Amino acid sequence: MKKLKERLANLLESETPSLFLDRDGVINIKKELDYVRNWDEFRFIPGVIEALRFLSEIFKRIIIVTNQRGVGRGFMTEDDLKDIHDKMLKIFAENSVRVDKVYSCTCDPEKDPDCYCRKPSPRMAYLAKDDFPEIEFANSVMVGDSPKDVEFGKKLGMVTVLLGNNKEPEADYIFSDLFEFAEYVKLVLGRKG
Repeated sequence: MKKLKERLANLLESETPSLFLDRDGVINIKKELDYVRNWDEFRFIPGVIEALRFLSEIFKRIIIVTNQRGVGRGFMTEDDLKDIHDKMLKIFAENSVRVDKVYSCTCDPEKDPDCYCRKPSPRMAYLAKDDFPEIEFANSVMVGDSPKDVEFGKKLGMVTVLLGNNKEPEADYIFSDLFEFAEYVKLVLGRKG
């Protein structure tokens, strides 16, 4: 654990630390066995904006990578998803939170078995690196709420953080929510709340 904490400290103090975030279950409340289909159904997890405001000061790039197969299944449209993300990003900006870009994989693997963007595929991370060449995966953290998020991060050599009650033995860290992760980052950097 000491070596892992050291790696996280070095990553955070590097010139190009990047933070990759899943959306549902990390930023907003996940709807079990359903999809957040429109803005009226989107609810921020308590403490997320405060956590991201602090993390925006630490990470050079903050990227959201989200599987949204509700689009591929026809439960919502690309425009519905864009509306959700536009309104989410507007609220972030109004609260001094910087998110550089949102990448979504909207295909349904049952209808499109050749889908190559869905996590745990690293495709969305490579798209982010194309847009932001300074991203170094070795200096990145992936925060998600599922084993697929952990696998995504591990494939790229990132430090992985799992949120919630999942017990994924492969995750480097497990926290209850993004706020708790941000508090740990403050601790690692020697900052006070």
